[in-house]
Amino acid sequence: MKHIPVPESKNPRLIIIGGGFAGIKLVKRLAKAPLQIVLFDRNNYHTFQPLLYQVATAGLEPDSIADPLRKQLEPVKNFFFRMAEVYSVDPGSQTIQTEIGEMSYDYLVIATGSKTNYFGNESIMANAFPLKQIPQALDLRSHILQNFEAATITDDPEKLESMMNIAIVGGGPTGVEVAGALGELKKNILPSDYPELDFDQMNITLLEGTPRLLGAMSEFASRKALKYLKKFDVHVQLNTLVTSYDGTVAKLSNGDEIKTQTLIWAAGVQGNFPDGINDGSVERGRLVVDEYSKVKGYENIYAIGDIAVMKSKEFPYGHPMLAPVAIQQGDHLAENLKRTFKGKPLKPFTYKDKGSMATVGRNKAVVDMGKLRFGGLFAWMIWMFVHLISIIGFRNRLIVFSNWVWNYFTYDKGTRLIIRRFIPRHRNNHKE
Repeated sequence: MKHIPVPESKNPRLIIIGGGFAGIKLVKRLAKAPLQIVLFDRNNYHTFQPLLYQVATAGLEPDSIADPLRKQLEPVKNFFFRMAEVYSVDPGSQTIQTEIGEMSYDYLVIATGSKTNYFGNESIMANAFPLKQIPQALDLRSHILQNFEAATITDDPEKLESMMNIAIVGGGPTGVEVAGALGELKKNILPSDYPELDFDQMNITLLEGTPRLLGAMSEFASRKALKYLKKFDVHVQLNTLVTSYDGTVAKLSNGDEIKTQTLIWAAGVQGNFPDGINDGSVERGRLVVDEYSKVKGYENIYAIGDIAVMKSKEFPYGHPMLAPVAIQQGDHLAENLKRTFKGKPLKPFTYKDKGSMATVGRNKAVVDMGKLRFGGLFAWMIWMFVHLISIIGFRNRLIVFSNWVWNYFTYDKGTRLIIRRFIPRHRNNHKE
């Protein structure tokens, strides 16, 4: 296989796979380390995934939550970026194989994040809409708007029902936020865009397989989220699973059916890593690491972020798959690599939980911070502030903030654009 060209260096080579929160943090913190750093990602941009749902629901354009990786990391010396998908790792020869060739490494960090988990249900995989990448968010936005355009000219009542109904599967933060955003669209925007349609006929249904929403958050947050969603006329069904979906009808575990051409899948994720890692290092689709982020069974391979499961007394199943965990692990691994080069003992990772939050629409959010619980307007303002400062790039922060201010005072989402038509050939064509 062809070798990927990078300049020769007297320093050891660190390869990082994945330009997410963890990978970017690691590169920045190793800016002055005696290393040659090569970052691989299949895209040339970083995506701020917590706001993907706003792209899908016409609240933001994709360039406001994405930033070029080269721009972000250009100040780092001895750093090289290569846009390519990494297929496999060969720990024996210490090489990676990619779509553009192979490259050797001295240290390898896998920070490839997660992908949608359909739990083996092929009908859902083929027909549901995932929401993990910008192209997926744009496809979903186009599909929803195309359905409403088509609904204005159909004379088939059953087809009209399936075009206007939307089902969301998964009552975690993503599912709750998508449902709330769609509820806002139904309440404030779509009726003026499509006056010929009766939006009392539009049903937004959120399906959750457990007894409550936001299972990783407090009971307070669950109750508040349910209350807020009902105000947006979202139908919430708990203890309910989707057993199959053919693109027009979703069959539920309680025997009911939902007629819809739009089923959004936010019910779970799993690890997304290249081939070549021993099965003994994998648990429930994620890479098992020690308290230093070292992958089980390897001395120079590390994993950080969503892909890593680091067990502890406080987190017996690993840390939550959240951006703050990825950022802290990237920071921690950078410090330990520096300590390695200096011959100093390593420090174990300790997660500093800064809280969890989810928004359910205008003036409505829930926040858990330690023993403190917030809901309503104050929680919504906290949610906006935290997300705004977390977005990479001043330009992006400014664009997002100006969009939010405009939306707040005008009740308008100005990006209801079908830039590219979505053609539903086969819906699992969203490669992850």
